[in-house]
Amino acid sequence: MKALVLSGGAGTRLRPITHTSAKQLVPVANKPVLFYGLEAIADAGITEVGIVVGDTADEIREAVGDGSRFGVEVTYIPQDAPLGLAHAVLIAQDFLGDDDFVMYLGDNFIVGGITDLVDAFREDRPDAQILLTKVPDPTSFGVAELDTEGHVVGLEEKPKQPKSDLALVGVYLFTPAIHEAVRSITPSWRGELEITHAIQWLIDAERRVRSTTISGYWKDTGNVTDMLEVNRSVLESVQPLNEGTVDEASELIGRVRIEAGATVTGSRIVGPAIVGAGSVVREAYIGPFTSVSEDCRIEDSEIEYSIVLRGSSVTGVRRVEASLIGRDVEVTPAPRHPSAHRLVLGDHSKVQISS
Repeated sequence: MKALVLSGGAGTRLRPITHTSAKQLVPVANKPVLFYGLEAIADAGITEVGIVVGDTADEIREAVGDGSRFGVEVTYIPQDAPLGLAHAVLIAQDFLGDDDFVMYLGDNFIVGGITDLVDAFREDRPDAQILLTKVPDPTSFGVAELDTEGHVVGLEEKPKQPKSDLALVGVYLFTPAIHEAVRSITPSWRGELEITHAIQWLIDAERRVRSTTISGYWKDTGNVTDMLEVNRSVLESVQPLNEGTVDEASELIGRVRIEAGATVTGSRIVGPAIVGAGSVVREAYIGPFTSVSEDCRIEDSEIEYSIVLRGSSVTGVRRVEASLIGRDVEVTPAPRHPSAHRLVLGDHSKVQISS
């Protein structure tokens, strides 16, 4: 069995971060989202991995390399444009051959991995196995319609009027039957070859399509809100560790990880939180669910429930919350200017002005 990992999307919902960085490499708990997926694939016993790459191919190659650090062997598959998930399967056919495979969206995150799902697929081998989860707004996802016995009878991609609240999770398992399906469909109104259309083709051809509804944690990390939520979830399991230098005037409360070479002086850090290698925290407060990457500086500031990427600094800022701060960013206070109010008031007016 092989794996096909999709890492070619533009990440428009994470801009401006993704103007200069692949969305799959934005870190949560100081590790790129893509790495969690590769680790889950390796844990499931899959060693041959094809990674579909686009405009950010060089960055993905540099980060992942040959895959040996994850215990897998990686083949890179260029995709000229993001033309749909089914298009990714189409261009990967030479790599996939006649093997079963799991298709994993590189910006998705599933707590607990995929080992049980892969084992169940290997035992039963339906032509397609999809994961579903209930979501509050199905219009942003592929949506499945089930019959009274729980069988998949229909799929729609980002429907305006969803027939259920069951969204497709970004992990799919297929036998080689999917190759005929992706060759048989035409582009959607979005100009893409939709994987939902390919699976629907299998359903219409009376091939076996199975679904599993998961109640565990899953996120598509395509926007800042979900990225921060995944960061929170991962930090929930962080274990306290201090490999840096923390002075006696500082206080570490709860599950705080200080990585090698980091320095903390006169500060208070409340976990779960991570301070990356080589970072400096001085006269600052770092609150729960905050990941500070390597070579950052947090000084005379307060920050909580946030992600700070490599080489950035937050200095002299009273409070930062629920923020995603990119690489090599400087956050400082705005200069203070004398302020005045210009008023033109009619007779008998009443005005309240904050002092």
